[in-house]
Amino acid sequence: MKAIDNKELVIALEELENEKGIKKAYLIEAIEQALVTAYKRNFDSAENVKVVMDRETGAAHLYAVKEVVEAVEDSKLQISLDEAKTISKKLEIGDTVDIEMVPKDFGRIAAQTAKQVIIQKLREAEREIVFTEFNERKGEIVSGLVQKADSNIIVMDLGRLEGIMPGKEQIPTEKYKVNDKVRGYVLDVVKGLKGTPQVIVSRACSDFVRKLFEFEIPEIYEGLIEIKSVSRDPGYRSKVAVYSNNENIDPVGSCVGQKGVRIQNIINELNGEKIDVIEWNKDPSIYIASALLPAQVMAVDIKEEEKFAQVIVPDDQLSLAIGKSGQNARLAARLTNWKIDIKSESQFREMIANMNEEE
Repeated sequence: MKAIDNKELVIALEELENEKGIKKAYLIEAIEQALVTAYKRNFDSAENVKVVMDRETGAAHLYAVKEVVEAVEDSKLQISLDEAKTISKKLEIGDTVDIEMVPKDFGRIAAQTAKQVIIQKLREAEREIVFTEFNERKGEIVSGLVQKADSNIIVMDLGRLEGIMPGKEQIPTEKYKVNDKVRGYVLDVVKGLKGTPQVIVSRACSDFVRKLFEFEIPEIYEGLIEIKSVSRDPGYRSKVAVYSNNENIDPVGSCVGQKGVRIQNIINELNGEKIDVIEWNKDPSIYIASALLPAQVMAVDIKEEEKFAQVIVPDDQLSLAIGKSGQNARLAARLTNWKIDIKSESQFREMIANMNEEE
């Protein structure tokens, strides 16, 4: 085809490389491939063709690629040796030769195709930039407006990206409505069907509570207090174990705040979810007893190798220690990573008596 002198195209490609980081060579290769597809579609061609763009001028050339044969059976794909020799005397049977073509209107098609490819690649590059940017924000809290709300999925507008909160990442006691402003924890960033990045957001994970504590308690953000563990029953109750190696800092008191102001801000964000803040201790007996708060514990007998703890509580504290549907005991076990068996004082005395009888 007649060369398309398009110096402006080359300048545009160079600007994209400098400003967006999209390599000029990559764009040119993409345009060449798209031009081959455009030619075959517009000219209903079964020929083997290729397009070569001049890297300096932007001129595009279309070639039919033909195999040199003794006797031509398909003129679209083959050329006789005699005819090939008129192009180059060095050509032999089995070689391929590029024959430039000048189809009508291909210049216009080439210009349109180049523009479409640039727009497409620019969008892809922008999506990649946004993906990288949000991928680095995994583990952070984001806020957005609810665009779609049902029990299976919440779709959020996060500004430059779409946030998705699957059903399992929603707090079961919460109801979301369109245009609600919602905060959530960035679990992951994935690419959708068309390559569009999507942010997977959670309000139900334990790390959301951990991050809220970092926001509300400066001593945690500054590293003076450490969150050792979090266990959670989303929407109902969380237990958070905190610790400070500074003897002058009360980790639990600092988290709760004066008159409970600090912890109340977190509870409000979680729509009334109860939060037990307990002090971590390297002694598992003390730690497990604290983890079972608000119940009072009489004794803890541990088996270190099995990470098993037998806990004795006053008779009137048994139901509180176990909690509704076993919630308090379950959260304490998750928090401490110990198996916990709770017995009332009466149950324990009865068990001892039975053991003595058997002896």
